[in-house]
Amino acid sequence: MTGQLRLDDYLQRYSETAPHALAVAAAVDAIASGSIEIADLTSTGLFADASGLTTGRNSDGDLQRDLDVQADAIIRRCLARLPIAALASEEMREPQIVDREGRICVAIDPLDGSSNIDINMTVGTIFSILPAPDDLGLAFHQRGTAQLAAGFVTYGPQTSLVLTLGEGVDIFTYDRAAKCFRLARRGVQISETSDEFAINASNRRHWDPPVRAFIDECLAGIDGPANRDFNMRWIGSLVAEAYRILTRGGVFLYPSDARPGYGDGRLRLTYEAHPVAFIMEQAGGAATTGRERILDLAAHNLHQRVPLIMGSHHEVRRVEELHCDPLLVASVSAPLFARRGFFRL
Repeated sequence: MTGQLRLDDYLQRYSETAPHALAVAAAVDAIASGSIEIADLTSTGLFADASGLTTGRNSDGDLQRDLDVQADAIIRRCLARLPIAALASEEMREPQIVDREGRICVAIDPLDGSSNIDINMTVGTIFSILPAPDDLGLAFHQRGTAQLAAGFVTYGPQTSLVLTLGEGVDIFTYDRAAKCFRLARRGVQISETSDEFAINASNRRHWDPPVRAFIDECLAGIDGPANRDFNMRWIGSLVAEAYRILTRGGVFLYPSDARPGYGDGRLRLTYEAHPVAFIMEQAGGAATTGRERILDLAAHNLHQRVPLIMGSHHEVRRVEELHCDPLLVASVSAPLFARRGFFRL
């Protein structure tokens, strides 16, 4: 029975499988321990002097909330006792060299979706674990395919840890009575096709034609080329969107667009897109910029941004087809939007 297997037992078994496995297992265990603290912090909110109030901006210019800072401190403290070669965080300007003898490097987004805290929506922690290269200055310039492990924790009605060690995706749920994570779902697989899409539709006027064409196909439903009706979802938290896709399929789009500062997308490649893309592919899904596989990309700088389209394989491939074929976009968009769109005349 999956619910009887504790995370520490699961990691103990894994730690004996490869030279780097012990270091990876220790890092996952440390992050899981930190996530329990963060879950308590987010659940008590103002009572723990931990709100979603803005305290300034981080090193990359995004709004920084007090919980971002506290979550970062918790994860870094939990990882500090381990022989990690290098550590990177959304809240750090530059990566930190920790132990030059370490086998692994860790990149984290300590509190993804923190803008949702004050409306009581799901937030989370994302992490990526990479092998330590000979030149630690290149630690976070590796392709996504180099990842040894990746995962994220969701803080919502349940505290759940989604984890891949490179051989599928398993989901653990925190058992508050036993104070441990237990295996809830083993070998998660994303359905190949889906009837849900997630995108911030208010930005439609800024989208590139291939994105508009794909969404128009979804909106056309059974009358369009997809030949089925879709539902739209938009949570605005990457971990929540990824968890929804893992549990019931779907496609999520956070594309680049014409707004100032959005030309290269908004999600960070190293500690958001890479780990989530690794999880998607390990669960049978796909992740792309629209033109390139996310895992084939290597970051030029720690906070590099990237478009992200992820989820059910069929829908992600359709978005790629539209990006690669302008004639296909023209054949879809003009007649379809003239007949059916967000507004009916």
